[in-house]
Amino acid sequence: MLKIDPDKTPTRDLHQFLLGIVGPRPIAWVSSIDREGRRNLAPYSFYNAFSSNPPVLVFSSNRRVLDNTTKDTLANVQAVPEVVIHAVNHELVRKMAITSVQFDADIDEFEQAGLTAVPSDLVRPWRIAESPAAMECKVSKVLPLGEHGGAGNLIFCEVLRIHLREEVVDEKGRINPHKMDLMGRLGRAYYVRASGDAIHTIVQPVTQMVIGYQALPEHLRNSSILSANNLGQLAGLHQIPSAEACRKLLKTDNRLQEILQSENKIKALHHYIREVLENDKEREYAGCLAWIPEYW
Repeated sequence: MLKIDPDKTPTRDLHQFLLGIVGPRPIAWVSSIDREGRRNLAPYSFYNAFSSNPPVLVFSSNRRVLDNTTKDTLANVQAVPEVVIHAVNHELVRKMAITSVQFDADIDEFEQAGLTAVPSDLVRPWRIAESPAAMECKVSKVLPLGEHGGAGNLIFCEVLRIHLREEVVDEKGRINPHKMDLMGRLGRAYYVRASGDAIHTIVQPVTQMVIGYQALPEHLRNSSILSANNLGQLAGLHQIPSAEACRKLLKTDNRLQEILQSENKIKALHHYIREVLENDKEREYAGCLAWIPEYW
């Protein structure tokens, strides 16, 4: 393992290590205005949601590493403590990239990126009409984290109103991630698209106890075939399969019967378990397969 000590690493390099490790990060596309009412639009990937009651978003406007200057957004929220934070979807990501350019304060990024500015309901900064979601916020606090290049300024934003496109919501009133089609930020020039095959469903009820890794039979924990995720799926079972369930399976599963007649039955069984676990809905079935050696 490489050992990287922040106090011995140039800030510019440390910045990229952090961005490459902490990701993908959501992107806050932040609209603000200055005292003269001039519009500003800029993206920030040091950003997330931190509370739902009250609804609070936080993004960081960092001091620039090279010259220790601050960005227009920071000056704007100190003068007019209101913002609109927009979602960035795949359709708009290249326009978002244009707004990351260090334009002068009197340049309107809405115009530079060819975006439609529409008035907000409750705050003074304008909204992006094309964004699938926009959150009107009041800025409750700005917390400086340092005075040198790379230091963050945490901007706490309380959500006053959300604007959400109807087409990204399913019949149950929930956001469909494939229709939302969000973009996330990685290190350097890398981005990730949160839709299609990139999206995975992991069902693990948090209010029900699980058997845990230590309860897994030794042949599973020592397997060279089952992956860490496979073992996590089995450790997430709510109870150890019973001898009765395993013996019933032994009588009805033809492939299992063939495996038990093979020369290296444990290895063959682990391959079978891994195949079954590819469909997480069959986790209990895989659990019964996994405990067969304990009962045969």
